[in-house]
Amino acid sequence: MKHYLLAGAIGTLAGITVATQFAGPLVAQESGKNASVYEQLDLFGNVFERVRGDYVEQVDDKKLIEAAINGMLTSLDPHSSFLSAKDYDDMQTQTRGSFGGLGIEVGQEDGLVKVISPIDDTPAAEAGVKAGDYITHVNGESLMGLSLDESVEKMRGPVGSEILITILREGEKEPFDLTITRDTIKLTVVKTRIEGHAVVLRVTTFNDETIDTLRTEMAKAIKDAGGIDKVTGFVLDLRNNPGGLLNQAIEVSDAFLDKGEIVSTRGRKPEESERWNAKTGDLAESKPMVVLINGGSASASEIVTGALQDHRRAIVVGTKSFGKGSVQTVMPVTADSAIRLTTARYYTPSGRSIQSLGIQPDIIVEQPAPKPQEEDEAGKPRTQSKFLNSEADLRGALNNDSISDEERKQIEEEAKQVEATAKLREEDYQLAYAVDILKGLAAVDYHAQQVSEAVKPANTGEDSGQGAQAE
Repeated sequence: MKHYLLAGAIGTLAGITVATQFAGPLVAQESGKNASVYEQLDLFGNVFERVRGDYVEQVDDKKLIEAAINGMLTSLDPHSSFLSAKDYDDMQTQTRGSFGGLGIEVGQEDGLVKVISPIDDTPAAEAGVKAGDYITHVNGESLMGLSLDESVEKMRGPVGSEILITILREGEKEPFDLTITRDTIKLTVVKTRIEGHAVVLRVTTFNDETIDTLRTEMAKAIKDAGGIDKVTGFVLDLRNNPGGLLNQAIEVSDAFLDKGEIVSTRGRKPEESERWNAKTGDLAESKPMVVLINGGSASASEIVTGALQDHRRAIVVGTKSFGKGSVQTVMPVTADSAIRLTTARYYTPSGRSIQSLGIQPDIIVEQPAPKPQEEDEAGKPRTQSKFLNSEADLRGALNNDSISDEERKQIEEEAKQVEATAKLREEDYQLAYAVDILKGLAAVDYHAQQVSEAVKPANTGEDSGQGAQAE
């Protein structure tokens, strides 16, 4: 069985078919309690027969039973659901990194479909869908009154076909429409870039490929930067990362921790509680780290963030995360279908649950709304001519002959990097802020080993041994 940490129903999934099986016969240990259960099952059978016989139209028996079971699961919490044969196959395909759809993770809030996060480089992200948006209509048809699965089904369609969705967005005076062309979604789970001397690791999801891709891309980026000694630090960008596989969240956390607890899970039965600890080895070699999060960072993203924050391994920057602190286990119930059932809550190394609370950044940094184009034009200089702004611009100014050509070249290169970071603020203010933090930490020669054990979590799990990996 696999443990999943998903913020909501994936946009390509819809739990519309249900099958179930009993693990064994019912044994009457508490006659009163069991009698009550049998009475309720009799009630279900009576209602089922009444609907079959008296409903205004003939109904399909299989669909009735499936709807009843699906209703039982979805009444528990927003993340438990049935996976039909197609849905189950879609989920397995998604965790392997390729699937069809719009590229959004959605949930339901007060009867409305809410975007948890758009996935990078997908039709939804390119069309301008944002985390926190509410989808009210699909092709002009209202989604009010529909279940999440029914709403998701409305958004499904052939690759290449267009869909018109109506969006409600905080800060916008009126709803507005977006036209999106459905496509095959191929997830790029890890993307790297170098900003100045900082390595930026953008992790978009936690699927079967995440940790292996992270190791490969990280090694390549370090080489491109000129080696680990040239790297000022690492930015782990988890913004709009909706979650995924628990074991991948553990592996990614472990990649940057040398020891201590990563995460623990506590279920209904105490004996089923689990705890995972880090193994020796830090891919970043104790270089400073910043983790970027926002309201679209959920589940597995929050596990990684919580572990690195509690161990003072990274500074967390951005805005509060989504706040999903529960674990879903996918349990096959027939040869080709399964249920996704919430089986545990997870806790960060310090013992805190982030369920419905989210993770608060160490430094709150909002991403400014993009300026209207007319404002950008208004701020641009109206001439290319250069005016006096330094000693060097004065006619006949003395040259500085105290530095070599090599030193001058280094100063000019450093100036270009500062200018590049300033330009980055216009493109991505939060990322620029993270890069500046790493530059500051590098200036004082900070390393992770310098963090006192006294400020790390008391609950490190050191005595519990290595927890078994979830599969």
